[in-house]
Amino acid sequence: MAAQMGGQPVYILQEGTQRFTGRDARRMNITAGKVVAEAVKSTLGPKGMDKMLVDSSGDILITNDGAAILKEVEVKHPAAKMMVEIAKTVETEVGDGTTSSVVLAGELLKKAEDLLDQDIHATVIARGYRMAEEEGVNILSKISKKVDPADEAILEKVALTALNSKASGITAREHLAKLAVQAVKKVAEKSDGTFNVDKANIKIQKVVGGSTRDSELVEGIVIDKEIAHSGMPRVVKNAKIAILNTELKVKKTETDAKFNITSPEQVKKFMDEEEETVKNMVKAIAATGANCVLCQKDIEVLAQYYLAKENILAVKSISEKDIKLISRATGGKIITNIKDISSKDLGKAGKVEGKKIGGKEFVFIEDCENPKALTVLLKGGSEHVVDESERSMDDAISVVKDVAEDGTVLPGGGAALMEVSMRLKDFSNTISGREQLAVLEFANALEKIPRTIAENAGLDPIDTIIALRASHEKGGLEEGIDLATGEPRNMYELGIVEPGKMVKQVIRSATEAAIMILRIDDVIAAKGSLGEEEEEKKESELPKGRKRPQMPSY
Repeated sequence: MAAQMGGQPVYILQEGTQRFTGRDARRMNITAGKVVAEAVKSTLGPKGMDKMLVDSSGDILITNDGAAILKEVEVKHPAAKMMVEIAKTVETEVGDGTTSSVVLAGELLKKAEDLLDQDIHATVIARGYRMAEEEGVNILSKISKKVDPADEAILEKVALTALNSKASGITAREHLAKLAVQAVKKVAEKSDGTFNVDKANIKIQKVVGGSTRDSELVEGIVIDKEIAHSGMPRVVKNAKIAILNTELKVKKTETDAKFNITSPEQVKKFMDEEEETVKNMVKAIAATGANCVLCQKDIEVLAQYYLAKENILAVKSISEKDIKLISRATGGKIITNIKDISSKDLGKAGKVEGKKIGGKEFVFIEDCENPKALTVLLKGGSEHVVDESERSMDDAISVVKDVAEDGTVLPGGGAALMEVSMRLKDFSNTISGREQLAVLEFANALEKIPRTIAENAGLDPIDTIIALRASHEKGGLEEGIDLATGEPRNMYELGIVEPGKMVKQVIRSATEAAIMILRIDDVIAAKGSLGEEEEEKKESELPKGRKRPQMPSY
């Protein structure tokens, strides 16, 4: 970039810097946003198609989860990265609705492009979109239905609606929905009449073996580890558990020390002292009445031997996350110093057992009394099935959590967004100025979600939307698309229910992304910022020979 001064160019930016301004910058960013939306659009809804992502090492990911697709695909364009960010935000905040938010953001950008072509300023469009967003969220609050967060029937419908939009390879969806509801209810904490659910207290453990129908809820924690020593018991009933995050071994001194050994007796004495230290550690644990040791760090071979002699089951090298979950599930205190251990620090479980499933070793800490953390054990016939089941279960748990905390639901099948669209069109007539056009286009953009659901189901999108629109004009605000017939049906009667909190977040996130992209009128890209240097750096962070799948360019 150079400016002229007295006939001499004055260089302001580094040589090789690319700059796009005004209309060119906006069109480039809008196009990037629309490409991301198009990439995930076909996965939306119960009849959505799956994506197969294959990297250079041959690893395969088959999913129709929008967040998983965008997380795995390497996106280069900065505006496209902003679209990926909104998917992450929705995933973090409400757990589901990621694809809907990206598709809606892409449609809002498309409508904004039409308005820009009519010489309506981007700031006016952004102001109109913001007005429409606020009114849309207010409308959702008015039409949402208050439910009892303890009502298992409605919670199961919410979970099943989320699961039905996932990959067709998942079976036993009703069973998984029940597991999701039970898991959330058991870890929910009630305060001041409302429920608080920490999703981190629900561990999802994948197991290749059996079928999805064999999945179960374990009232405790399942860890992907094996019992430390073959001489230890495989099963301990009425377990009293010492939970350690310190090593069971003789610690080395922090400073180097040198010993002059002149006879074999000195070597033996030195080794005997080390052995005595380890033996005393084990005795201190056994003296508390503990019959099970779960350690975050290493347990040396000698310590394993003495633990086995005391008939204590031990597991080593457990992750910090799992140790915290075990503590919450069993009520035990995490011990950092063996000298401080006492019987009141021990956790309790009905049973600790080592099991072999699908050729892998697992340790079950189960039958805990009033556990504050638990495990959903997901089973499946292949790695791909359990991976997709895990993503689906995570979404199901998230939407049940949303309803448990928020206590509101909305009809699914595009019903809620169609009703908001209809009411926003009436709202636009109350606005004077060019913002009215932006509000109207926002309303039209909301129809993209039910239209896409119909299209992905093989229905005629135009006929379906016309019928749905007519139904809502007659007051059928709870009517969405029945994908079996293509006709409008009451979604509550069909059991297709979504969390009110999720639908609101979809509108908010999509609007934020669209406005952010629209307000950019100058893109200054430094040399190499999108080129080979950056890509080589990113690829070098991956395992040798592996490359990320990339979004196609259009």
